[in-house]
Amino acid sequence: MPTKHIDFNIDVAQGFGVYKNDIEMELLDYVSSVNISCGFHAGDPLLIKDYLLKCKEKNLTIGAHIGFNDISGLGYRPMELSNDEIEAIVLYQIGALASFAKSYGLVIDHVRPHGAMYKMASENYEFSLAIVNAIKKFDQWLAYTCLDNEILTRISDETGIVVNREVFVDKYYSQEDFKPMWENKKTIGVEDSLNRIRTILFSSQIKLGSGIFMPTNCNTIHFDTKNQNIVQLLKRSNEIINPTPFNYNKAETSGWV
Repeated sequence: MPTKHIDFNIDVAQGFGVYKNDIEMELLDYVSSVNISCGFHAGDPLLIKDYLLKCKEKNLTIGAHIGFNDISGLGYRPMELSNDEIEAIVLYQIGALASFAKSYGLVIDHVRPHGAMYKMASENYEFSLAIVNAIKKFDQWLAYTCLDNEILTRISDETGIVVNREVFVDKYYSQEDFKPMWENKKTIGVEDSLNRIRTILFSSQIKLGSGIFMPTNCNTIHFDTKNQNIVQLLKRSNEIINPTPFNYNKAETSGWV
């Protein structure tokens, strides 16, 4: 059955001090949710404030973009942490953004790991579970955004947390194990990415390679702001479907709207 609603999502505040990705602001017109960096891997207080206010203006759903405490490595270096350490850094980052958002009459809706933390969470159930337990300790109603795979399904089933099942339309996937090819920095071309979106919407599958498809129950598509074609890709993606945020999709499904 064709997908009626889907979220378009990007990471923002991916900078610090004079180091900024100015294109992120332009992209806010073409997405329905954002993940705001919380200061560990990126994001300084002024940058976070700017994005909170801009998201409020554009009525976008806000999430906490959490990562390892690794500014110099932009959060792309894996770290071995105990469950207590994972809980501490997750609570610290969510709390910082939630308090900041509250000052402007905003609330956060979801939590999405970044970089090495995201990769580890999508491949290691115990690591992902430690993140989710920390999220639930802060607020049991926050949603958890991660890669749409069997680990996320198990997390949802066993913890009861709301999950946002995410796919990438501009990244290469391995045809052997259906995982994103993290080390491959090349992105898929605009036309092929758009065809992936159409396939997701109309057949609930994502095309991995020539003639190879993987079923997906995704409700969000993540777009990489480092993709050199990101503006064109998002503009044209909006011609295929008008994106709607996670919370609207859940409310619509439940009959509230």
